[in-house]
Amino acid sequence: MKRRQFLQSFAAIGLATSLPATNAAEVSGGQPWEPGKIFTPPPPPKKGGLQYLTAHEFATVGAIAERFIPADEMSISGKEAGCATFIDRQLAGDYGNAVTVYRLGRFVKGTPEQGPQSPLTPAQRYRQGLAALDVATQKQFGKNFVDLDGDQQDKLLHAMEADQLDLGPQVETKVLFELLLQNVREGFLSDPLYGGNKDMASWKMIGFPGARYDFRDLLSKKGQKLNIIPTSLIDNNL
Repeated sequence: MKRRQFLQSFAAIGLATSLPATNAAEVSGGQPWEPGKIFTPPPPPKKGGLQYLTAHEFATVGAIAERFIPADEMSISGKEAGCATFIDRQLAGDYGNAVTVYRLGRFVKGTPEQGPQSPLTPAQRYRQGLAALDVATQKQFGKNFVDLDGDQQDKLLHAMEADQLDLGPQVETKVLFELLLQNVREGFLSDPLYGGNKDMASWKMIGFPGARYDFRDLLSKKGQKLNIIPTSLIDNNL
């Protein structure tokens, strides 16, 4: 995928005009939670090294990030930018454990606008999905995904996007693909504080100034090329 196409595809997500009809069931008869019950918060992420992904999973996510965002004359690749590190840290924390998402059921497959209806957390989806991806590539090519060449990896990712790759009964292939794509994008464009966007490469590419306090000193420079050096939350010691 060309980098420009990758960035333009953000807009395409919200502009789909035709969605497949889905039979969604109505949930009634109360909700299966206990009022006033206090849930134990998840443990904090480990410090140093990988925080959730195994070394093999980390390499697989890095290879996927490389295919989603290849290096070109405009910027480094998604792998070089640290997208896998960003994802590893997110999966080890509140996002990976879905602490703000209702997951007590019942779960009824709904419309695309409603998002995935599942008890699985993002972290669980990654662990289950990456393992299933290797099973599928071993069956088709006799190798794990990370050991395939770029063309073979692209072929598999295109099949996942089209929901045409069988990853077994436990894995929703297209949901997994969209989760991977979303998280790689987030890692590529996030503040480097979170592990991705190495050296603010994506911000420099698109001209985003980063975490600056204000722009009052620039108000008088209308129409001028500003050449602002991006600022990260790391720089602000936050």
